[in-house]
Amino acid sequence: MYGVIAARTGEARGRHQRLDLLDRAKPRQPSVSSLKKVLDGIPMALADFFTLDLGGQPQVFFPRQDLSDIGTGSVELRLVGSRLAKRSNAILHERYAPGADTGEEMLTHAGEEGGVIVKGRIELTVGGEARILGPGDAYYFKSSLPHRFRNLAREECEIVSASTPPSFERWRADLRSCQ
Repeated sequence: MYGVIAARTGEARGRHQRLDLLDRAKPRQPSVSSLKKVLDGIPMALADFFTLDLGGQPQVFFPRQDLSDIGTGSVELRLVGSRLAKRSNAILHERYAPGADTGEEMLTHAGEEGGVIVKGRIELTVGGEARILGPGDAYYFKSSLPHRFRNLAREECEIVSASTPPSFERWRADLRSCQ
């Protein structure tokens, strides 16, 4: 088996005969590049290795205090399951304070997104068309279309949304640059 992994990683069998990153007989510090080569042979991404949950059952329920806020300023974006590896979508609990705005510059990113307004009102502009949505109203669009969210009301707006792929880090960077 070690020969197969050595062949996949391009590492010589003699160099990693046991492929132990920490050999108990002769402790050493593995390099990140060596670890990456071994993981490439499995295959597994470096990020997945460090977020690997060996605890058995995957987490299913997420209390409010476990939702990471990836928003900025007066836009709160609480991400469900922020520590889950290999996610295929992002589910957000969004809150927009009165006057909150994702910025004058329209957002664009890969994927699709949709949501339902739970409380308050939000002006959503997608591809040049603007609409004010209230409780129970919903939206769904390709995220590559320029879009913007604005709370023009005097009360907080609350939305539950989902997007795929989970491009929230890119979205967060876009949001910061707009504010």
